[in-house]
Amino acid sequence: MISIDNTLISDDLNNVCFVCDLKKCKGACCVEGDAGAPLDMEEISILEDEIDVIKPYMTAEGIAVVEKDGVFDYDAWGNMVTPLINHRECAFVYFEDDIAKCAIEKAWELKLLKFKKPISCHLYPVRINQYKDFDAVNYHQWHICEKALIYGKRLNVKVYEFLKEPLIRKYGAKWYKELQESYKSL
Repeated sequence: MISIDNTLISDDLNNVCFVCDLKKCKGACCVEGDAGAPLDMEEISILEDEIDVIKPYMTAEGIAVVEKDGVFDYDAWGNMVTPLINHRECAFVYFEDDIAKCAIEKAWELKLLKFKKPISCHLYPVRINQYKDFDAVNYHQWHICEKALIYGKRLNVKVYEFLKEPLIRKYGAKWYKELQESYKSL
């Protein structure tokens, strides 16, 4: 485990190879599971302010959920998460060539938003547990990502390398450089 600033980072970010393989997994992380993606208050505010920009890329079912329940829900532990369609898929999901994609990210790609997508989605398969004095940065292993492990191993890309952009988005370039140097010195 590595400690940088107020974070404790699992060695799995360096020991596990991982690269998403959307052609094989079909974006299963957006349609599987028992809760939506974790959200913070700032993200909820952005989603509330920008929902009309995002709606054109959402499915009719997703729009109905958001119009009925709002842009967030609570999971079983009381954490704020994206709402789900039929207790399964994220309300912000749409499908392109049978691959689940994010309507929020689509609006961002078209330069209609400055917000790419929730940081928890951008960081996946890393999950962050926030404690009073630190963040625990951990790799989350899930069977739906088995193809990503194979692809990452074939390309020899570590989790922290695959997630360079979102890790910098979350903690900054200085933090990422220190993480990189720490792993290289092991």
